[in-house]
Amino acid sequence: MKAFTYQRAATPADAAAAVANTPGARFIAGGTNLLDLMKLEIETPTHLVDVNGLALDTIAPTQEGGLRIGALVRNSDLASDARVRRDYAVLSRALLAGASGQLRNKATTAGNLLQRTRCPYFYDTAQPCNKRVPGSGCSAIGGYTRGHAVVGASSACIATHPSDMAVAMRLLDAGIETVKPDGSTRTIPIADFYRLPGTTPHIESNLATGELITAVNLPRPLGGRHFYRKVRDRASYAFALVSVAAVVQPDGSGRVALGGVAHQPWRMATADAALPAGGRATREQLLAGARVTDDNRFKVTLVERTIDAILAEVKNSRGQV
Repeated sequence: MKAFTYQRAATPADAAAAVANTPGARFIAGGTNLLDLMKLEIETPTHLVDVNGLALDTIAPTQEGGLRIGALVRNSDLASDARVRRDYAVLSRALLAGASGQLRNKATTAGNLLQRTRCPYFYDTAQPCNKRVPGSGCSAIGGYTRGHAVVGASSACIATHPSDMAVAMRLLDAGIETVKPDGSTRTIPIADFYRLPGTTPHIESNLATGELITAVNLPRPLGGRHFYRKVRDRASYAFALVSVAAVVQPDGSGRVALGGVAHQPWRMATADAALPAGGRATREQLLAGARVTDDNRFKVTLVERTIDAILAEVKNSRGQV
């Protein structure tokens, strides 16, 4: 591990200013992703700004009838919160599908949103990777691509975003509160938070330099039935080949978002509108223009079948007395 300096931040604005004013600085909270990347020398920050003491670890109702989730709320606490389990069950289910209990006890809300891809070529420092070294090339293109993106990719990167929680947050239209180094604040709709790879896959979000996530706001509950289906190579804490988050209303309308298929959580308004027509119609909207390889073309069918399984469960439950 490379040597680095360390400080504990006193306020969110101080933390943001410290990172903005120190070349190579990074925030650290739970560290469940960053520390691994530092050990492998994939990331080599020169300075760490510890934000754990900033009292951003509470969940509170908002005046609009939603919930405000502090950036430092641990994944275990968020998944088990009675309000989340009752009103935002898709989020609780996504978190429980995401990692082991030990990791959920450390991982934070903001850190989960910002975790980096698990593309094996990104993790192999002997292989060119535009995310790791901009302009060096993408070893995944032309390589083994079973776990890689089928939509939203580019000639520079075909990696997928690994977060389960972010897929549920995208479905729920979460807003991401931040503070900038000058102390000003803003809320970024999660639909605008992540960037597609384009020619700059190393820039993964629309956060400015030093901008710190302080909370995530959830709108009023949607009602309906909540689902999170994650298809993976093993049942115990593997990353998604395909995941489907959905909320289905009594009249058959609803929302749907995907994980494991793109550089960001994937949702389309046209797919939400197509949900009552079934898995094929919804998949055709979600994966329009998909670019597949021999290794990952199965994901297209898997998305359709997973959506169909959710809709079948809804239909069967209506017939129960």
